[in-house]
Amino acid sequence: MSVAIPFLAFLLAGAFAAYHRLRLAVWAALTASLLVACWLLGANTTATIVAAVVVALISVPLLLPQIRKPYITAPLLKFYTKLLPPLSDTERTALESGTVGFEGELFSGKPDWDKLLSLPKPQLSADEQAFLDGPCEELCKMVDEWDITHVRADLPPEMWDFIKRNKFFGLNIPKEYGGLGFSALMNHKVIQKLASISSTVSSTVGVPNSLGPAELLMHYGTDEQKQQYLPRLADGREVPCFALTGPFAGSDATSIPDYGIVCQGEWNGARVLGIKLTLNKRYITLAPVATLIGVAFRMYDPDGLLGDKKDIGISLALVPHDTPGLEIGRRHFPLNTPFQNGPIHGKDVFVPLSQLIGGEDYAGRGWQMLMECLSIGRSITLPSTASGGAKLGAVVSGAYARIRKQFGLSVGRFEGVEEALARIAGKAYATSALSQATAAAVARGENPAVPSTIAKYHCTEMGREVSRDVMDIHGGKGIILGPRNYAGRSWQATPIMITVEGANIMTRSLMIFGQGAILCHPWVMKEMKAAQLPDAKQRVDEFDTALFGHIGYAISNAVRSWWFGLTGAKIGSAPGDDYTRRFYRKLNRYSACLSVMSDTSMLLLGGKLKFKESLSGRLGDVLSHLYIASAMLKRYQDEGNPAGDQPLLAWAFHDSINKIETALSGALRNFPIRPVGWLLWLLIFPWGRRAQAPSDRLGHRAAALLMTPCDARDRLADGVFLTPCANNPAGRINSYLSKVILAEPVERKFLKALKNSDIEALEFDAQLDEGVKEGWITAEERIQLEELRKITLDAIMVDDFDPEELRSAGYRSLHGVQASRAAA
Repeated sequence: MSVAIPFLAFLLAGAFAAYHRLRLAVWAALTASLLVACWLLGANTTATIVAAVVVALISVPLLLPQIRKPYITAPLLKFYTKLLPPLSDTERTALESGTVGFEGELFSGKPDWDKLLSLPKPQLSADEQAFLDGPCEELCKMVDEWDITHVRADLPPEMWDFIKRNKFFGLNIPKEYGGLGFSALMNHKVIQKLASISSTVSSTVGVPNSLGPAELLMHYGTDEQKQQYLPRLADGREVPCFALTGPFAGSDATSIPDYGIVCQGEWNGARVLGIKLTLNKRYITLAPVATLIGVAFRMYDPDGLLGDKKDIGISLALVPHDTPGLEIGRRHFPLNTPFQNGPIHGKDVFVPLSQLIGGEDYAGRGWQMLMECLSIGRSITLPSTASGGAKLGAVVSGAYARIRKQFGLSVGRFEGVEEALARIAGKAYATSALSQATAAAVARGENPAVPSTIAKYHCTEMGREVSRDVMDIHGGKGIILGPRNYAGRSWQATPIMITVEGANIMTRSLMIFGQGAILCHPWVMKEMKAAQLPDAKQRVDEFDTALFGHIGYAISNAVRSWWFGLTGAKIGSAPGDDYTRRFYRKLNRYSACLSVMSDTSMLLLGGKLKFKESLSGRLGDVLSHLYIASAMLKRYQDEGNPAGDQPLLAWAFHDSINKIETALSGALRNFPIRPVGWLLWLLIFPWGRRAQAPSDRLGHRAAALLMTPCDARDRLADGVFLTPCANNPAGRINSYLSKVILAEPVERKFLKALKNSDIEALEFDAQLDEGVKEGWITAEERIQLEELRKITLDAIMVDDFDPEELRSAGYRSLHGVQASRAAA
């Protein structure tokens, strides 16, 4: 036994140092001290000496830079340079365009939670709150979704006028240019509220405040361009759109075939140097009504009018809608959600160089400009739209499930419906937290490239799942379209969110982990940059720092992963209160697991990793749910740790953790190098998988919150349009919940008495008369039951139409002409 003790001390010292990330010199001193203690306590002398020699062989070369750098670092640098996958200019721009926030901590294996929890609570200014309660509320009250989607296929003129007059297109344009100068958080709140009543209206408002001419002009425009266009964009004199996607360049926007040739041409009566554009674009939101079109194209200078470079690269220009050669005005019809969207064509469309966004200095820099602005728009518009729909779906489905009865029982009491309500509640909570987190990051001045892709993908996917469950709970109420239906159009709109701003399949399989593994990793980007430095000495010095920092980090995460797996992450320091501390410990564990998996995958697969899309997608899921769970815990703290929210937080958290383990399991079982996958399984899951989906008991508590007026329900509903007006059937149903609950005891008493009686009345009013006569209910209770019947009918009623109402105008026109001819 005395022979094993020195080696056991060696291993324990290494594990302790790795877990706590102690420096190499500290590890060497600690190990040496333990070996001396072992020897003094009678350990085998030879074994102690062997262990000491091993410590010396490891520590001495690594601690002495004159040995380490030439004999270890330099050869590894040569090997790394060969291993490093080549990056195209496009990939390099995408990787360098964003900033790294707390998501970087999730890759560290040891997140510094103070960085997250010390961030200020996202709050609106007084002016922003007044706008949300004033013009935004008024706009919501104007919405007649049936009129917009079925009758007009457009917003009515008075709504267009209201939107422009109240500067909804200029939410984020600075006040000095006539805009409202609101924050990104306010942009999120406006889109969320509008989306809760109409995705058509939210899209109309969201796009000009997302990626488009205004955003690009604010970041890159010349002073002249800002002065000319921003005031007109702010007050709606100019309606913008941005033309990026074409038939042969969808998600692969760098393959834009649209081109512009530098040449001389006529502009406003003068001969000037400019670009002659040829373009073919589609899916362009607001194109049919736009007056100012931003265009992405590849710029060429075959005659050398600007210099020696012939292929200048992707560039961006502003083109007025009435420019000769430009064709717009026709419309696409996106799944019965008729926001203005259509194609743009152009042949030999001449614009001067002054119409390049940013002027001639920004020619060829369009991809960089798009990458820097895309993540800002992706952080807000689609996540906020999904959040608005999910939150409204949650509270209204809860009310509907309480009001709607089958077999004498509210349908929400059936366990099958309860399961769906629990999913809606948890995902609405998660979506709300995630969308607010990314908007708050933009509001702080960050450019959250990785969180924006996480938010876009997961908010829209969760929004789709919520919408599916909402439709299932509502049954026939959801599928019969008409003015009373508030669920059907949302269901039809979900694939649109999944598709635009990058297809979700590609977002998950290519972007989330593809960007995150390099941009968020604490050492990979530093190693890549160091390996490309021109000065040899500086290259070795900086690579040395990054490489051995990375090695120590990898060893630490391996130890932490195994220890957390062994103990079930029930031991270790963590923030939070008695309720949430266990959640933070679990996230510490999976952060370490993600880091181990990432390092192993990058080391062994190298450049092939970006073609292993299934593996990349699963690791992206781990990163995503770590970020989502972090956002939920931050929201919970910002709300003051309310006990009432615990069922929502717990359901959503356990759902995320289950998905993290599912993703890790899938990655390990399908790891391309099978023996490595087996070894990693023992490291990450020493006792096997333990995380489970949320329990039925927890689901019951979450579902009950949606069917009962309470503070937690109100917090979940915060920011959506629930005013019970004529054009908002969802708001009316939500307003009925308290009255229904108050009437339930009276209804039960009346129905029980009626069942045990021998009265012959069949009509409800006659039965009430008998109930009052027999003393089952009082006159006041009769009024209460009459009101209950009335509001129940309003909640469950669906629309019907004269057959001619459902025929298209084209059909009626054609058959009207034929009928007239037949009569003549």
